[in-house]
Amino acid sequence: MPVIHIEDLDLPGLSDYSRLTDVALRRVSEPAGGLYIAESAKVITRALNAGHRPRSVLLQEQWLADVEPLLADWPDVPIYVGEARLLEKLTGYNLHRGALAAMHRPPLAPVADLIADARRIVILEDIVDHTNVGAIFRSVAGLGADAVLITPRCADPLYRRSVRVSMGTVLQVPWTRLPEWAEARPLLHDAGFHLAALALSDTAVTLDEFASDAPERLALILGTEGDGLSNQALAAADTVVTIPMKHGVDSLNVASASALALYVLRV
Repeated sequence: MPVIHIEDLDLPGLSDYSRLTDVALRRVSEPAGGLYIAESAKVITRALNAGHRPRSVLLQEQWLADVEPLLADWPDVPIYVGEARLLEKLTGYNLHRGALAAMHRPPLAPVADLIADARRIVILEDIVDHTNVGAIFRSVAGLGADAVLITPRCADPLYRRSVRVSMGTVLQVPWTRLPEWAEARPLLHDAGFHLAALALSDTAVTLDEFASDAPERLALILGTEGDGLSNQALAAADTVVTIPMKHGVDSLNVASASALALYVLRV
């Protein structure tokens, strides 16, 4: 593969990495360009193992020996090599994890195909914090749920921060986007899923009570950080489930709640 030592930041191939601030990525490179950024050799490895196609790699010289073998099946992918100070000027932050790869986004699978053989799935409704999205994916991977479905306004799992916080598990957990609830609810019910909304409600059952006789096929719905689940999501749910709290605390952070619920509901 071509190894290109950076002397000029105006090289056309570097535009994918230019000023990698959160705002810039959200607005330009990732959703609109059909790309996402894999950060660190470990995450790049997971992306490649998942069958994702690299477009280029950016790294410091000392990481070249670690990354070159990963691209053995991609001999035409350029590797851009530069000094730390130059790469920080390009990306807008300290490239302390060693390497970045611009990866082409794979096409999303149809919902029906993704959940066909699943028993436990997680639905993320309108969660806007990329850190929470990444942390939930890590819980899903570690605690054994089969897939994640995200609503149309949920934050992007392939956003750089989500990928990093998930430790790359967003690249190994099957996921796709749901349609709006009017279409999503019958789609999930037709597949045999019981929809359980994790929320505060006077009619909610406790997590322990629900887990004592949990449905065979279960979709756990988690809501956005501030307002929780929408009225449409609550109306779509078959059961509302709550985690009992003490000392005047009404709820956990959504990522923490996901880990607890997934552990209790594991199969």
